[in-house]
Amino acid sequence: MVDVVKGINDFLGIFFFVCFGYQILYLFLGLIRKPKQFQAAKEHSYAVLIPARNEEGVIGELIKSIQAQNYPADKLHIFVCADNCTDRTAEVARSLGATVYERQNKTLVGKGYTLNYLLSCIADDYTFENFEGFFVFDADNILDKNFVLEMNKVFDNGYKVITSYRNSKNFASSWISSGYSVWFLRENRFLNNVRMINHTGCMISGTGFLMSREIVERNGGWKHHLLTEDLEFSVDTALAGDRIGYAGKAVFYDEQPITFADSWKQRMRWVKGGYQVFSRYGAKLLSSAVKQRDFTYYDIFMMVSPAMLVTLLGAVINSIFIVLATVFMEYPMDVIGLCSVAIVFSFLSFYLMMFAVGALTVVSERKHIYASKWAKLKAVATFPVYVFTYAPLALTALFRKVEWKPISHTIVKSAEEFNH
Repeated sequence: MVDVVKGINDFLGIFFFVCFGYQILYLFLGLIRKPKQFQAAKEHSYAVLIPARNEEGVIGELIKSIQAQNYPADKLHIFVCADNCTDRTAEVARSLGATVYERQNKTLVGKGYTLNYLLSCIADDYTFENFEGFFVFDADNILDKNFVLEMNKVFDNGYKVITSYRNSKNFASSWISSGYSVWFLRENRFLNNVRMINHTGCMISGTGFLMSREIVERNGGWKHHLLTEDLEFSVDTALAGDRIGYAGKAVFYDEQPITFADSWKQRMRWVKGGYQVFSRYGAKLLSSAVKQRDFTYYDIFMMVSPAMLVTLLGAVINSIFIVLATVFMEYPMDVIGLCSVAIVFSFLSFYLMMFAVGALTVVSERKHIYASKWAKLKAVATFPVYVFTYAPLALTALFRKVEWKPISHTIVKSAEEFNH
């Protein structure tokens, strides 16, 4: 049995490295390769879409940051959907000059339904012909003054969908908020940036993205209604043959949850939504990767795959062998010792790997992190713990019914605090 256990552990280690080892190369390329540079020949016209639910405290700063853009004001039209609101969100947005639609629907709940409703209102009242692209923001976002200018450069060079540099308003609020922040900074520098350099497709992460009128018309508005509509949109866009671009100089700031309870609620939806996307699109992605010999599809397939479950699989198998050896073997210590070492080694290597990723991210992106040196050091130390909390989430989401629930936003900051 010792040889069997050793063989299984070796296989799992090799399997995991073959699946995800390319991301080590991404880390290296993200450090040594310079981001792509673009110039625009035309200033395009855009609609700005803001789905909002009870966001009266923060939506004003987003609208002000859009109005303060280093971009012609007549080429930006702000639309807000006050979705199932019980506060002054609609009133605040209107007072600042936004076009506001109010929606009450307790059945079709979620950002995807709100976006589709907002787009249908625009189609009826303005027609899509007035806009060449559509930005999507959450109400708690604020934009760097050159955000639209930089997105326009990539858009003008032919990309129909573009994601941006997601930063945080509250890096140092807690170990939870810093964990989110490091995670998104890693996505910026070592995932989407590298994909853009290597001409492979990027992925949307929640908010702060741009889609062309052609994409909106092809989709008949917004048709993605799984729990993670951003992930579904990314996959569907790739399968339709469009590469998602990345504008690394287009920076926006996003509020991160502070408490573990809020984080659990939000990430439970993300994990469950990831399972939904993998179930619906996983086979198509893998088939496209093989048939078209395109690494983009393989990369996206691995990003939507349940990686945490694969990580936990080794610990579960070794635990089963410990039980079997204890019950059925007369001298089980060799097996128990081997399995115990394997479990400890897997958790230790996971921590060290995430520690290294966190440290590399914080050091390379330190100029973009608005926090003290101590807060940055603490974030590096706690980042592996934050990532590991996905383990119980991954297991729980397998069996729990999850519904979309809003996360309250309370941190009010102006764009001037970040536009240095």
